Amino acid sequence: MGPLHGFKMIEIAGIGPGQFCGMLLADMGAQLIRIDRLSDADVGIPMPAKFNLMNRSRPTIAVDLKHMEGVDLVLHLCEGADALFEGSRPGVMERLGLGPKECMGRNKRLVYGRMTGWGQDGPLADSVGHDGNYIGLAGALSTIGEKDRQPVIPLNLVADFGGGGLYLAMGMLAAMLEAAKSGEGQVVDAAMVDGTASLMTLFYGLRAGGMWCEDRGTNLLDGGAPFYRTYATKDNKSVVVCALERRFFRALLKALSINDIDPKDQFDTGKWPAHAACFEAVFLTKTRDAWSKLLEGSDACIAPVLSMTEAPDHPHNEARKTFVQIDGIVQPGPAPRFSRTGSEIKSPPTEPGAANSDALTEWGVSEVEIERLQKAGVIEILASR
Repeated sequence: MGPLHGFKMIEIAGIGPGQFCGMLLADMGAQLIRIDRLSDADVGIPMPAKFNLMNRSRPTIAVDLKHMEGVDLVLHLCEGADALFEGSRPGVMERLGLGPKECMGRNKRLVYGRMTGWGQDGPLADSVGHDGNYIGLAGALSTIGEKDRQPVIPLNLVADFGGGGLYLAMGMLAAMLEAAKSGEGQVVDAAMVDGTASLMTLFYGLRAGGMWCEDRGTNLLDGGAPFYRTYATKDNKSVVVCALERRFFRALLKALSINDIDPKDQFDTGKWPAHAACFEAVFLTKTRDAWSKLLEGSDACIAPVLSMTEAPDHPHNEARKTFVQIDGIVQPGPAPRFSRTGSEIKSPPTEPGAANSDALTEWGVSEVEIERLQKAGVIEILASR
């Protein structure tokens, strides 16, 4: 049933972080209805609907929000909802007549989530942007990459999904808990630049304490330390070493039969280049899988660097069912896990309008009204798939 079973939420379709937030909430059992555009728009990465995995576990209804009756339909849904969230630029939802004032006017307990890059105010609030822009402004991008080279743009895990979708989900759930006590909803302003800055809290603390250098690739956790980085193996693949604590560093030296490095010199940065060269030479003597078989799971803190093709087949991931297969598509399963009210993927993603009329009748919209809105071109419902 999922821990969010019984909660009803409206997702005004967007891309990236909003999608991810919707997937998390729907996998955890919330009854989500996703409101998308009637026609395709030039947004996001073009892909067939069945591969747009972040749209799973909830129906998608195509609604014309430029039509007053489409707006009225969403406002009607708000009356029975616990939360609504959207990912438009500031002012867009207000111009549609679906801003917090209108939606919360129909339901004072409604939590209204807003997902943007820059936030609802500030000099850049109306500007466009993407993950790289937000992590650049928050100070995160400057820390990622090799020494004496340009910063490396990571996968959009940091701002879009970490600082964005996860913070939106957490903020909305916190506001819903508060609304259960106070009887009043509120607006959650989730900005990716804010969330990214929050994720950087540890590193701002280390910098303030003089324990973090702003030169990339010279610190404990950015690949500078020889005991916390990746190494090439004999077969031109990689292993990752994370022997950060002293006892794990000692275990690493013992496992690799290295006697030329004094464990007491672990944090002597002047000796790091020589230590790294020693590790590089050792790891080139065996293949990645040979090192994994020998050391994976040991206190040496070594793991293989797996490709996306390989990761689902790793014995640990198989044992925990970290990846699942739905309609022939391998994908990460729901997370986190719950001992009593387990999450689940309720359905694969579908095209806008592919949900049948049950998606609206479950929200109290009559069959007669659905048929009328469909004939008027306000909503689109394709044949059930």
